[in-house]
Amino acid sequence: MKSIKLLYLMLFIAVSANAQLPVEQIFKNAYQKGTRDVSGKPGKNYWQNTANYQLKINFDPTSRVIKGTVDVQYFNNSPDTLKELWFKLYPNLYKKGVVVKSKINERDLGDGVSITAVVLNNATKDVASLVIDGTNMHTPINPLAPGKSLTLKIEYNYILNKGSHVRTGQVDDGAHFIAYFFPRIAVYDDVDGWNKIPYTGSEEFYNDFCNFNAEITVPKDYAVWATGDLLNGAEVFAPSVFKKYEQAQLTDQVIDVIDSLDLKQQKVTAQNAFNTFKFDAKNVVDFAFATSNHYLWKSTSLVVDPKTKRRTRVDAVFNPKHKDYYEVIDFARKTVHAMSYEFPKWPFPYSHETIFDGLDQMEYPMMVNDNPVDNRVDAITLTDHEIFHTMFPFYMGINETKYGWMDEGWATIGEWLISPMIDSSIVDEYGIAPTGNSSGEKEDTPIVTLTTALKGIGSFTNSYPKPGLGYLFIKDYLGDELFTKALHNYIKLWNGKHPMPYDFFYSMNAGAGKNLDWFWKRWFFEDGVTDMAIKSVNKVDGGFAITIENKSTKPLPIDLSITYNDGSLEKVHHTIGVWESGSKTFVSTIKTTKKITKVVLGSSHVPDKNRDDNTFVVN
Repeated sequence: MKSIKLLYLMLFIAVSANAQLPVEQIFKNAYQKGTRDVSGKPGKNYWQNTANYQLKINFDPTSRVIKGTVDVQYFNNSPDTLKELWFKLYPNLYKKGVVVKSKINERDLGDGVSITAVVLNNATKDVASLVIDGTNMHTPINPLAPGKSLTLKIEYNYILNKGSHVRTGQVDDGAHFIAYFFPRIAVYDDVDGWNKIPYTGSEEFYNDFCNFNAEITVPKDYAVWATGDLLNGAEVFAPSVFKKYEQAQLTDQVIDVIDSLDLKQQKVTAQNAFNTFKFDAKNVVDFAFATSNHYLWKSTSLVVDPKTKRRTRVDAVFNPKHKDYYEVIDFARKTVHAMSYEFPKWPFPYSHETIFDGLDQMEYPMMVNDNPVDNRVDAITLTDHEIFHTMFPFYMGINETKYGWMDEGWATIGEWLISPMIDSSIVDEYGIAPTGNSSGEKEDTPIVTLTTALKGIGSFTNSYPKPGLGYLFIKDYLGDELFTKALHNYIKLWNGKHPMPYDFFYSMNAGAGKNLDWFWKRWFFEDGVTDMAIKSVNKVDGGFAITIENKSTKPLPIDLSITYNDGSLEKVHHTIGVWESGSKTFVSTIKTTKKITKVVLGSSHVPDKNRDDNTFVVN
């Protein structure tokens, strides 16, 4: 048996590498170097760099000044000798003169990040030698050989934005969500080298897996929530609050860790003029924190891994005025449960997930910045979408600056599938209509188009619904069990690493034991309209033959609603597999003694551009 399996695998890999998928030269180079492999596995020479960060941050909520010291030990695990370092200065999105894509009011622009001191390998470095270009910074260094490390200390400060809240900033006079707040070394990887793509507020992020030890100092009465585990809760919280915090980590019940009485009596934190909250986070791609002096805190926990009995704490931290947020703790808990046991059926990988009442809709490791919304359905879909990002791009270190579809598409299918688990009345059609309506138009480019090159409606559809539909259609085609097996193969191979598009495609092929390139190529690499029509309905022996025409190269599932002359209704479904051969028509044979009076083609998750030809009335 082993020899037969090995022969099959060799044939399968050869077919996959053969090239139904057009492979970019940068990935061919990676295969030649052995850092990646056409089997979908990391190559035998795969590597990635990492760092240990020690963050000491002082934040003044009144002036919004963030003053910090960043101590870094950076490890060069690459085979290359590095002669320069590149950094990300994300807060410079708000610096005057920086080119941005997000809408930022001119009154919110300032001087950006001020670097006041740099020490490299224990030697003081002239700050003037730093080349700052918008949100990028770089500097020459003494050659850092493969396998070696360097130490770096940076002192800096900047004023946190009050308005034009793009993922981070002041929420109100006593609440702030603070992300991308420290100078960090950019990713140096095996595909592109240094990630020099600037942050413009539109594209998202790409960071190495690192360890973070953070000390965040804020005034009395301000609580802090952050990525990682709180190390000194007994020192910074009032005894009654800390007791409830500990209780929440052990119970399925919802605990009001900070309630209205705690706030009224100002008995939330230790009664020092300032408190320093200490956090530790290992092997994560980012670190964010939030703080408030008037937010409620609801918390609960659940077992996410039945084998180890490991629990994850789930928090909702919010302004008491925002009534929609009182249910968020329930939505968040159910999302974490669904992710662990239903889809993707992978134990939630982190110790907590905190949903903070902010001014955006943005995810971070263990943290979410979610604005209040007007209705319950929006609160559910927003909550589960952002939490689902825990898997993609955080557990899987995706390069969002180039391939936003590799994480947003997953959050979209996660939203589609999990929202009805929370509320069965929900039919989430997020992005379906825009996908169909814009298909074949100028801004409708292939999904694999670099995120930086997307324009107009394509910036949305290529990142969210189109890849989400690709995943959904493959799930339908393979069936839940085989799809889960394929997805788990991808997750097992690439969690804690930096998967690129072909790593995903090939690892899914290998996990499923099927060459799915026929679908990947048409759905992800090609453009074109998404449109089907009912061509004819004909009486045949034993029933009817319904001919469906696919007017594009895109494989779409077929859903038929058939009405009979006695008023009864029948639903018929065919997966994308009917188009695998490349045929433009498919005949669905219906066995029945009844007379068909009407056939309607389509469903809530099929982006059909022209629905005028989707109804056929039988005379």
